[in-house]
Amino acid sequence: MKIQYSLQEVSRVAERLKVLLAHHNVITFTGTLGAGKTTLIRELLGQLGVEGPVTSPTFNYVNGYGLPDGRMVYHFDLYRINSLSDFLSAGFGEYIYAPNSVCLIEWPQIIMPLLDHAVCHITLDYDSPQSRIISYSCLT
Repeated sequence: MKIQYSLQEVSRVAERLKVLLAHHNVITFTGTLGAGKTTLIRELLGQLGVEGPVTSPTFNYVNGYGLPDGRMVYHFDLYRINSLSDFLSAGFGEYIYAPNSVCLIEWPQIIMPLLDHAVCHITLDYDSPQSRIISYSCLT
C-alpha cells in the first residue's frame, strides 16, 4: 500500500500506521537521511500515549518507552550497527518479538534475517520538498 502526504499530515499517517500494531510487533522504517523516519515515529509514539521527549537513538541504538496499556516500545536506530553479529552481541536480539512489546526500527537492513513474522516494512521517500510517499507491506 502507498500513502502520499504533506509534512503537515504526519499525524494522519501515524494514525493509519497505529492500526498495524494490532497484529504486528515490529515495524521497520527505511528511507534516505531526512526522509522523516524519526518524525513519523515521534508522532506515532505520541499517539500511543508516550509523554515527554522522543529522540532518535542514533548513538545509543535503542530507546525504551512505556505505554499506558503496559506495553513497552523499543525504538532502534541501527544506522551505525555494522553486522547482525554486532546486533546480537549487544543483546538487542532479545528485544525483537519480546512479549508485551513493540519494536520500531530505523535502518533495519542488517537484521532483516530476524524479521520473519508479525512485521511491517515501511519505506519513506520524497515526492517533493514538502511531500512524502510511504509504501508498506506486512508479514503475519
